[in-house]
Amino acid sequence: MEKMPWHKSRWPETVKKSLDYPEEPLFQILDKITAEHPESPSTIFDGISHSFAEVKDHADRIANFLSSKGIGKGDRVAIFLPNTPHYPPIFFGILKSGATAVTCNPSYKANELNFQLKDSGAKAIFVFDHPSFTPTSYEGMKGTDVKVHVICSIKRYLPKAKAVLGGLLGKIPKGDYYEEFTEFYDDIIEQYEPKAPAVSIKPKEDLALILYTGGTTGTPKGAMLTHNNLYSNVMQFDEWVQLEPKEGGHPEKLKPGEEVFVGALPWYHSYGLTLTMVASYAMGSSLICIPDPRAGKPPLSELLAEIQKYKGTIMHCVPALYAGMINNPNVGKYDLSSLKACGSGAAPLPPELCKRFEDVSGATLFEGYGLTETSPMTHANPSIKSLRKFGSIGVPLPDTYATILDIETGKKELKQGETGEIAISGPQVMTGYWNKPDETDEVMRTINGKRYFLTGDIGHIDEDGFFVISDRKKDMINVGGLKAYPREIEDIFFEHPKVAMAAVIGLPREEDPTNEYVKAYIVLKQGETATEEEFIAWAKDHMAGYKRPREVKFVDSLPMTAVGKVLRRELREAELAKK
Repeated sequence: MEKMPWHKSRWPETVKKSLDYPEEPLFQILDKITAEHPESPSTIFDGISHSFAEVKDHADRIANFLSSKGIGKGDRVAIFLPNTPHYPPIFFGILKSGATAVTCNPSYKANELNFQLKDSGAKAIFVFDHPSFTPTSYEGMKGTDVKVHVICSIKRYLPKAKAVLGGLLGKIPKGDYYEEFTEFYDDIIEQYEPKAPAVSIKPKEDLALILYTGGTTGTPKGAMLTHNNLYSNVMQFDEWVQLEPKEGGHPEKLKPGEEVFVGALPWYHSYGLTLTMVASYAMGSSLICIPDPRAGKPPLSELLAEIQKYKGTIMHCVPALYAGMINNPNVGKYDLSSLKACGSGAAPLPPELCKRFEDVSGATLFEGYGLTETSPMTHANPSIKSLRKFGSIGVPLPDTYATILDIETGKKELKQGETGEIAISGPQVMTGYWNKPDETDEVMRTINGKRYFLTGDIGHIDEDGFFVISDRKKDMINVGGLKAYPREIEDIFFEHPKVAMAAVIGLPREEDPTNEYVKAYIVLKQGETATEEEFIAWAKDHMAGYKRPREVKFVDSLPMTAVGKVLRRELREAELAKK
């Protein structure tokens, strides 16, 4: 890789600028670590650890099961689960069958799940056994190509005494009913041999994952990520994160087999999936399953307890979670000293928040940047404290090129220091959007022979080669690190029989200006009346929690352009002027 502006002054001396990536399927990382350390602990949940050999065994059985159902290369299989021990074997099992995984947000309502299943053409779905998840999946699969429906009970992964007692007392979550066509995870593990079919994978061409994003328009689109996209991003992360020993000396990489990853971020999301779940297998390290990081009284108490109990060393979170941990009134009672390297992304990391978390934990907290379309990580601040630069997203990772293009055309490269749209090229960049060639062409550019992805984020390269984001081209709303897209929410509101027009914006929360909440503006149909509470209650049944409005305002009209496009910018400016 030729020398770039970010290689000059603050690039860590021990970090390679370019890597060699193996051309092999992503599931090879599971097979390799199992061959080397079969009995070493992999997933940890509710006091029980499960070995790499067990995860591989289950993955092979799932691949065999899917193959027996006629599902293989070129097919898609959906995962509708929180962070439970089922997730890794299901994910790798799908890949071993030759199929492509489609991860679904477990907070989705039936209509949201239905869209994703229809758009991806998924033929099978794995679902968490739960009074909410189970019926939602049945409703969500109607009118789709899904023919195989697998229920996953948490009972398998509980201590025997708790499983028996929980079953007797009815405390283990389960669906209220099961349709006749339902299959069960436990039956698959008992009835199918651990023999994955022989599949031929071309890592740079074949898809491992379709991850849905609102992109630049707000319309959900499936980012197509290959085996090589994810594999390379894990390797880039592994090379980038190097820490200075407390006793002094040269920075060192994380230690394979010795780390404990904290699975606090959801695995349906690219950040949690690639940099926590997949990375733990690439490094042969344990993985703590955290289905709900905010659980406990006060909130996040269970997460803090899990870090202490299992001595977590690596953790990725969004700033809102770091803030929640340090603001927990009992945080001083927990020993967090095992934490070594913590990444932050999805929202700006305030310097004071970073300092306070490092004071509490002793860990190194560094900010990074990425997108669903880039697997996700493209930039990061050095994990060496003296090289970090607060207020920036850091520098491009090894083998990653980034440039600034003019906002108007996205074709002209700007000089260092000039502001424009950030564009990225590298082995982690998606192949395109699923079944959307026109939308793919809109966000891809060829610059000096390299294929770049237009991020939609506005920024510049500073004097040290660090990238600084100054604005967002997109209208997306950052709700606790999750991306809510106005158009998607507005489309759902239009399903309400009383709505004539709807517009949605994001506003900063008073307690945390880097975090936003959703506010909806509703124009009612003539003759209709409604209350704010009525619409907020309706939203609970029709959209995921992070998309729901905290406030609803009824208006007679919305500000629009001459061609009828709602001016969300004017709505937001008017609200901010009040503060």
